[in-house]
This record gives sequence, structure tokens and C-alpha cells, in this order.
Amino acid sequence: MKKIVFDLDGTICFSGKPLSPAMVQALASLEGQGFELIFASARPIRDLLPILPVHMHHYPMIGGNGAFVASEGRILATSPFDQVTLGRLIRLIVKYEAEYLMDGEWDYAYTGDDTHPIRRNLDPDRKARNLPYEQLNAIVKMVVLRSLDSRQLLGELHKLPVVTYMHGSEDIIDISPRGTSKWKGLQALGVRPQEFIAFGNDANDIPMFQQADHSICVGDHPELKRIATEQVVSLEEKVIEKIGGLVSSFNR
Repeated sequence: MKKIVFDLDGTICFSGKPLSPAMVQALASLEGQGFELIFASARPIRDLLPILPVHMHHYPMIGGNGAFVASEGRILATSPFDQVTLGRLIRLIVKYEAEYLMDGEWDYAYTGDDTHPIRRNLDPDRKARNLPYEQLNAIVKMVVLRSLDSRQLLGELHKLPVVTYMHGSEDIIDISPRGTSKWKGLQALGVRPQEFIAFGNDANDIPMFQQADHSICVGDHPELKRIATEQVVSLEEKVIEKIGGLVSSFNR
């Protein structure tokens, strides 16, 4: 069975809203042609589920840029920060007076403003608890929302054994444990190189694009489109049209 991996935000869902009926129908058409759908997101599984229709909640999923692996409706594995690295991260958070989101295996610690876009997408179904980070059983992912000097903080983060992504449009820093990536998560699900198609829109999709048989960059991310097989405009109707083209190619 041919596998197709979709990033979510900015790729097949937009403005943090759930998948539209038109997009759900487009994905159903792929399944009708024998594709296995896999979702791979920067969101933890907790925040990934609310933007998918209920019948897709059991599909294979990668969350937290590879820090979460889920299938059949349950989280199979997580990759938390080790205690030494976590301690160094906390010291940087304090030094730069950072506002943050720290994700545990299910609960989270959030200190940002209620109007921040991240907050609007955080636990919309209210199924988790906002706890002090000391009370989380493990910390799997961090997002720095604001700090005294984000560029200097990013420079210090580069000295730690972590993976960072700077999202310039939102001016946030995404931090995951070293060794995590969407591709590593896909490997944990048994996906092999060159046996899947990938859709994505940002730097965190690069590792899986490098291993894909065919890749579609949604939008104009410079690094991603450089390695992508093809590119499509970041408009839902254009992405749906591209999905329809895949279906047509397998109907020939």
C-alpha cells in the first residue's frame, strides 16, 4: 500500500481550523485509491486530534515533530528531554524571561498571553491540565513564545543537544529533543525510505522530504521547496487540486 504523509497546519488545514469538509473528501478519495494516510505535525497528539474528523483519530500520527508516535487511537511512544538538558533549558527560560508552552505526555505548562495564536490552538477540547512545569511527568517539547532576545536565546539553544525551528512569521522557537524528527517518527511506525509521498510547508518537514519518493511543498519555504519534487500555492483549493491530481494519476 502506498503511504502518503501530511503535515497539518499550513498544509491541509489553515488558520488553526479543523480540516474542511472539502479537504476531508479529498483525503477520502486518496483512501479510495488504496493510499494509507499518515499525519505528521508539530502539534502534540492532544492538539492534533481536534482538527481531524473523529473517524481519523485512529490513523497513524506523528506529533511534536517526532517526539510523539501514535496509532490506533493511542500514544505508542514519546521522546522526552533528558534531565540534564531539561535543566539547561529551564535556566535559559529563566535567564531570558521567556514565556513558553511546555508539553508533557498529555498535560502542559503554558505562561503566554491568552490572545497568542498558540493559545487558541492549545487543548481546545479541554482534555488536559495546565500545570506548573515541575508537575509534568516528563517534558517532550517546548515552544518559546516571547523572550528578552529571541536571536540570542536561539544562539544559546544551538549549543544544547536539541532540535530547534525558528518560525519567523510568529517569532516563536520550537524546541525538541535531539534525534527527534518527523522522519524518525515515521520510522517508528515502520515507514521505509522512498515508499511514501509527503506534503509539507515548513523547515520541520525537511527530514521527511529527504526520504520521500515524491514530495509537495505547500507555499514558498525556501529550504523546503529547494528539495521538494514540486510546489503548490498555499491555498486550500490548490492543495485539493493537487490531491485530485494524485488520484487521477492512479486511475490511468
